[in-house]
Amino acid sequence: MNQNQPIAREQAQVSSKHPKGLWVLFGTEMWERFNFYGMRTLLTLFIVNSLLMSKEESSLIYGGFLGLCYLTPMLGGFISDRFLGNRYCIMLGGSLMAIGQLLLFFSASTFSTNLDLAKILLYVALGVIIFGNGFFKPNISSMVGSLYPSQEKSKLDTAFTIFYMGINVGAFLGQFICPMLGDVVNADGTRDIFAFKWGFLAASFAMVIGTLTFYLLKDKYVITPEGRPIGGLPKHNQAADFAEGEAQTAHFTSTALIVSVISFIGLALVFNKVFGQNVIYSIIYGSGLTLAGLILSDKSLTKVERDRILVIYIVSFFVIFFWAAFEQAGSSLTFIADNQTDRNFLGWQMPPSMVQIFNGIFVVMFAVPFSMLWDKLRANGKEPISPFKQAIGLLLIAISYFIIAHNVKDLGNSGLLAIKWLILLYLIQTFGELCLSPIGLSLVGKLAPKRFASLLFGVFFLSNASGYALAGTLGSILPATGEQFTKAKTAGIDLQAILDKTVTPTAEQLKFLQEANISATNPVFAGFEIHNLFEFFMVFVVLCGVASVLLFALTPRLKKMMHGVK
Repeated sequence: MNQNQPIAREQAQVSSKHPKGLWVLFGTEMWERFNFYGMRTLLTLFIVNSLLMSKEESSLIYGGFLGLCYLTPMLGGFISDRFLGNRYCIMLGGSLMAIGQLLLFFSASTFSTNLDLAKILLYVALGVIIFGNGFFKPNISSMVGSLYPSQEKSKLDTAFTIFYMGINVGAFLGQFICPMLGDVVNADGTRDIFAFKWGFLAASFAMVIGTLTFYLLKDKYVITPEGRPIGGLPKHNQAADFAEGEAQTAHFTSTALIVSVISFIGLALVFNKVFGQNVIYSIIYGSGLTLAGLILSDKSLTKVERDRILVIYIVSFFVIFFWAAFEQAGSSLTFIADNQTDRNFLGWQMPPSMVQIFNGIFVVMFAVPFSMLWDKLRANGKEPISPFKQAIGLLLIAISYFIIAHNVKDLGNSGLLAIKWLILLYLIQTFGELCLSPIGLSLVGKLAPKRFASLLFGVFFLSNASGYALAGTLGSILPATGEQFTKAKTAGIDLQAILDKTVTPTAEQLKFLQEANISATNPVFAGFEIHNLFEFFMVFVVLCGVASVLLFALTPRLKKMMHGVK
């Protein structure tokens, strides 16, 4: 009888409902994602059309920006765990992002009178948003995990799926409202390049609302079951916040810190000089590897903790390939929607920047069914472990690109892709996203030691950063699309013949193509020349397909390393 009493007490403590604090974090994240995704729909179009940069430049800026947005969570997580705590970091990050969007508004307001100033404001704005996101992103995710006592950690997959729905409600609103205000077509069919500013201003207002939501409701709802504030200053942490026997502080030796700095510099130089990556991408890749090594050098880690952290690292590596493919939405897929897609949707000519809205719509539609699926499988003892779910996500994104590749195969230079195929692509990718992204966040929440919680979320987001950096590199190998062939034809240039090397362009033709930001050669990736959209999309099929197979194969080993955590 006495032996069963502790079990009964533990079961009684497990609530069937999610804490109200989850909905506060849901709302805060919703407005932040409105801000981020709304701006994202306009960014590359603004850079190309208003700031007069090439599509290749805009893809690299886009990839670098997204990569750095998910590099700085490492810094934000470290500062939170050591000094400021989750709460102050979230408010600081939200305020910075609102200011950054406002700077984009000013950039989009001044380009017609001072193009150089507008470009400077663009880079400053993106820098402010990058640091704001670094403080915000890992800390709000860490707080979701902190809402649940240790005996309720099994509910985290469902909790993070609900939280992820908040992300995509915001994404849907941002991807709808910001293009409606900022991607405007004039009566003569041309784009109103002066309208982008209103989309950026809407994004700024959304971030202000999100920050105020958190500030006003955090003390009442974002609390432990005992009523103590979650995410306060680290110096106020109590023993009850940690698992039994878990160390409360990290112990890095001076030698480990010095080796980490030297390793970071060395790795960044290798990626830059040997692999030819630009400075930003080299910093992202170098810092990810360095931070992973630094955490494992902590002397207080037990074998179980070290194994679980290694699982986070291994899964994070495979996540890179998912985001490299998924994040084509804001670059190559937007350009294809703009230049080579029939965007007639139920009689309405949809703006190209809005096509990616279907991802947000589908997440909102299917997040709850997916969470119910995980709950039902768990109740029947059939729920797959997190790495298996994520392998499914990678497989689905490979399938989505395989389908789109075969539908663009015979388009030629002037054929238009039916919008239904892009919608199907976003539907399948959404299913993949729901198997991978919220599950990855939940996995970190389950496996990360408390003293490393925000920092390990930062490490996980570094996989996003690396994925986005790779997305920028892959987006820049997009071959010529319909608009570029048409523009060349108006000047009497047979662009296809030049790309096929059957015609040698004259100096005048090369000058025209250069001024029109049209490449006279096909892009190359990993030594292979990309001749058309079919070959371009097959790159993603191969990358994600191989990653999926490898992760499936590793799942039994990862299950052992998780030591009972599902």
